[in-house]
Amino acid sequence: MHKTIILAALVGGLLVGAEAQAQSCGELWYERNSIYKAAGYCFRTPRAISAFGNAGCVYDSEYDVPLSPRQRRRVQSIKTLERDLGCRG
Repeated sequence: MHKTIILAALVGGLLVGAEAQAQSCGELWYERNSIYKAAGYCFRTPRAISAFGNAGCVYDSEYDVPLSPRQRRRVQSIKTLERDLGCRG
């Protein structure tokens, strides 16, 4: 009986953790792409086009987007967090 309760608690904790991770990944994705959108990046994925559109976009390559050093550091920090969390595209 006690083993069942402990297992259920662990499974419940894993589900909550995965749910929180997914939310964090989504927030990181949105923040990163908001920086690119503000700078004129032309998105390619249906998800990003749906979220941000491509009206007024100018740059097809993220490397060509004119970001300030601070913005570039933030984008790199977000990418690192996404990698560490195991976020997907």
